[in-house]
Amino acid sequence: MAWWKAWIEQEGVTVKSSSHFNPDPDAETLYKAMKGIGVGSQLLSHQAAVFTFPSSTLTTVSPWGGHSRCIPAGTNEQAIIDVLTKRNNAQRQQIAKSFKAQFGKDLTETLKSELSGKFERLIVALMYLPYRYEAKELHDAMKGLGTKEGVIIEILASRTKNQLQEIMKAYEEDYGSSLEEDIQADTSGYLERILVCLLQGSRDDVSSFVDPGLALQDAQDLYAAGEKIRGTDEMKFITILCTRSATHLLRVFEEYEKIANKSIEDSINSETHGSLEEAMLTVVKCTRNLHSYFAERLYYAMKGAGTRDGTLIRNIVSRSEIDLNLIKCHFKKMYGKTLSSMIMEDTSGDYKNALLSLVGSDP
Repeated sequence: MAWWKAWIEQEGVTVKSSSHFNPDPDAETLYKAMKGIGVGSQLLSHQAAVFTFPSSTLTTVSPWGGHSRCIPAGTNEQAIIDVLTKRNNAQRQQIAKSFKAQFGKDLTETLKSELSGKFERLIVALMYLPYRYEAKELHDAMKGLGTKEGVIIEILASRTKNQLQEIMKAYEEDYGSSLEEDIQADTSGYLERILVCLLQGSRDDVSSFVDPGLALQDAQDLYAAGEKIRGTDEMKFITILCTRSATHLLRVFEEYEKIANKSIEDSINSETHGSLEEAMLTVVKCTRNLHSYFAERLYYAMKGAGTRDGTLIRNIVSRSEIDLNLIKCHFKKMYGKTLSSMIMEDTSGDYKNALLSLVGSDP
């Protein structure tokens, strides 16, 4: 990996590993927070937790060394936020193991029983291994009445081949069925075809080589499949959008605009509709700029009446250890306000505080 690429990726992370990490006191902090143990309570089993609360709280000696602070009454949710949003996923998994070893309980199940609403949904999302979380989101999008096509499109169009393979593996392990077969059973027509094509991850190409002749031919084929004819050859659009690399597609889009005198987005808007249109446009958006795409998803999750909390939680949790800082920068350029300011306007309480802690400081 080139050094500049590693630097850019590290710059994108909002939730990083905590230095001087020890899962044992973190697990105890969570146990006490959920049991409502306040100032002056006895330490359990000769163990004390390392807390990071204001100096006004009671200070005690911890058997792990140094000083610790007992949780003040009424700050239980904040204690959970302070631990789980300030540790990366790998560290959260270690905390969960320590929690079970010390207290004989599953941490995620305990969180579910103690918390509620959107705050519970967010905190529980943080506890899943990344690929298992995305597999769960896909499963939830298809179970019950109706299908949340937008969730499936978002995940399949924005992940790499390796990521998709890991998601498919986690899905089969957790739900005992094939993700591809479930998508086929739950969708139909051209939407089913584009989703299955995206699931193959054929757009990945590590080389940046672009064949100008093939790019021009693809652009001509797209024009012939849409603007040039009455009706639309949807499969031609699907094949090119789902099997060509991002660098190749960018050249195709340039050539297409020269031929059609309109953008590929405008043609997709006029030639298709519904979920198929959304899927094709998502591929184009992710090809042009992945960070702008996620900035748009987050913006429209909060814009207008009501909040699409599932979209908000999923994208902040799943991108926090990848590129959320870069998404924040694009968000501010695109909408003239910061992501955190919009979260403050649109959410409240512990849910808001946890989201803001994950998002981090403004760009």
